[in-house]
Amino acid sequence: MELTKKGFLGPGIDCLGPDMGTNEQIMTWIKDTYVNMKGEKDINAEGCCTGKFINQGGINGRAESTGLGVYYCAKELLNTDSFVQAAGLGRKGVQDKTFIMQGFGAVGYWAAKFFAKDGGKIVGVVEYNSAIYDANGLDVDDVRNHMLQNGTLANYPKADEITTIDPSEFMEKPCDFLVPAAKEKAIHKDNAHDL
Repeated sequence: MELTKKGFLGPGIDCLGPDMGTNEQIMTWIKDTYVNMKGEKDINAEGCCTGKFINQGGINGRAESTGLGVYYCAKELLNTDSFVQAAGLGRKGVQDKTFIMQGFGAVGYWAAKFFAKDGGKIVGVVEYNSAIYDANGLDVDDVRNHMLQNGTLANYPKADEITTIDPSEFMEKPCDFLVPAAKEKAIHKDNAHDL
């Protein structure tokens, strides 16, 4: 309401998108509040934010869009000769490259799913309260289901290594790509030299 009152929100001003701590329900509430306040004067009021439920003006593909963008960026890099040579990755492409996902929410899960579908191997998942690693690769959907059911990866039965003490240390495990897909400042001056 305050963003709307101050003129900071609207389809032609600033269209909000979902981020950490939000979901389709919250984005729909934002849309409903804006429409309630401005709908009589703004024919495009429902366009004040993205990430809404599909039956409330959302669009198919929104949930995976950011993770898909991460995948496309990495895929482009991995198909660029100069990058592959400079990084010492051998041959081009996602196939057989290893990935550690720092964060396994809306961005990390979907990026991991696209990497795996393209032949990449997800070897680690780092969450705020736990982390897992398996050099042979992890099943993305199985890890996701476990995380959703338990709220942690602490007891995930199909990983070689698990920690709940300092999950961020698992970002230093061997991989071709570390994907920071959660909270900002995951990579900083104290850990950058170890990554």
